[in-house]
Amino acid sequence: MARNSIAKSRESRDHEESRNPSWYVPVMLGFIVVGLLWVVVFYISGSTLPIGSIGAWNIAIGFGIMFVGFIMTTKWR
Repeated sequence: MARNSIAKSRESRDHEESRNPSWYVPVMLGFIVVGLLWVVVFYISGSTLPIGSIGAWNIAIGFGIMFVGFIMTTKWR
């Protein structure tokens, strides 16, 4: 009996410690949405926005921002 209760308390403590903070999911989704919006705005504006002087590198920036969000999904618990 005592071993079972110790094991259960250990499991619940490990589960609580492995949870992400409350800000994690909104930040993760924020990166994905901002990156997507960056690429969409670039295409809709005809390559003049968000930063017109860097041209197609806007796509790399947008995908880079989205990539950060997708990397965060691997750590989400």
